[in-house]
Amino acid sequence: MDTIKLGFVGLGGRGRGLLKLICEMEDVQILGICDLRQDLLDQGSEIFRETTGKTATTFQNYDEMLNVADIQGVVIATSWVSHIPLAIKAMKAGKYAAFEVGGATSIEECWRLVRTHEDTGVPCMMLENCCYGRTELALLNMIRQGAFGELIHMRGAYGHNLSESLINRIDDNHYRHHHYHHRNGDNYPTHALGPICNMLKINRGNRMTTLTATASKARGLHHRAQVNKGSDSAEAGWTWENGDVVTTVIKCAHGETISLTLDTCLPRPYSRQLYVQGIHGLYMEDGSQIYLENISPKYDEWEAFAPYLEKYDHPLWQWFAKAGVKGGHGGMDYLVLRSFVESIRDGRDTPIDAYDAAAWMSITCLSEQSVAMGSTPQPIPDFTNGRWIDRPADPTCRYSLDQIHDDLFAD
Repeated sequence: MDTIKLGFVGLGGRGRGLLKLICEMEDVQILGICDLRQDLLDQGSEIFRETTGKTATTFQNYDEMLNVADIQGVVIATSWVSHIPLAIKAMKAGKYAAFEVGGATSIEECWRLVRTHEDTGVPCMMLENCCYGRTELALLNMIRQGAFGELIHMRGAYGHNLSESLINRIDDNHYRHHHYHHRNGDNYPTHALGPICNMLKINRGNRMTTLTATASKARGLHHRAQVNKGSDSAEAGWTWENGDVVTTVIKCAHGETISLTLDTCLPRPYSRQLYVQGIHGLYMEDGSQIYLENISPKYDEWEAFAPYLEKYDHPLWQWFAKAGVKGGHGGMDYLVLRSFVESIRDGRDTPIDAYDAAAWMSITCLSEQSVAMGSTPQPIPDFTNGRWIDRPADPTCRYSLDQIHDDLFAD
């Protein structure tokens, strides 16, 4: 069994969870962990010691870690604005780069990511775990088998009440609240957009062309600050720029539309609000329900999605369930990390590539521009430079998000 040697940077809460999961993989060796903060390095080192029984090699200088010749790939779990710069450095050092989710700050940095990949030939991958959710992959399987017919409209959201953490962690060097102070757009689009783009074959025969975005007023975080910190607190007097609900509508080259919602500042249960609509029917995440014309038992009435999940369960998830689901977020974290690790092992491109990352991340700054200009339409760059029309098929692998390879799961 080949051992894949990785470096790891970013040891906040998310990073430490991923570090533990990677350390538990028998075919992976972590040659270095890195963070600017010594307290986080200490916490990461303890996780490393508890999981592997060894002492971690630590760095506070990312460039020094990249100089370790045997490192084949780097996992980046730092703050959003550093993902692309750190990935670019890794690729220039000849190392595969995997980075956590988050939006871009400019279109130029998206282009830099793509150009670095093209100039170096080194792959990079956004670790969009929701692309490997069981429901998302079952729906991908249904779509590839034609169950919905031609796709017409998709919806998705990041519906997650973050007001408590945004207000209560202000003194904890929590970078996220800075985006709500100074920006106004969809700052976290990819949990919904990633799976939708896979379903619509974006960058593989289709592409996103334009968007418009509209933001509501911003009141949720002010209210939470008053409740949690008191009306006379400094936090209660702060101004928040990001609208409580941001709606972005995207048009695709073949006429499909995508509606995205950012909803993170108001009381609500968690939901990514996935919605798939085609000529033959539709699926809706809220309520886990589906309706397919001439198949659903009652005319124009929803039915439970559970039987369809069983019937169309993606072979990757059938294998995963049989082997034993592991990792956070219901197993998605494990699958997306294995996708990256096995891409390095096999010397191939990653299922979520530089073009995908650039396109998905660009929605943040483009939605911001649209909101600032009164919901004016914004063109979405073609980061493939026309190759989306007839790109070669993705590498054949179990983790492909383009094609489904049942034969790779034969016992």
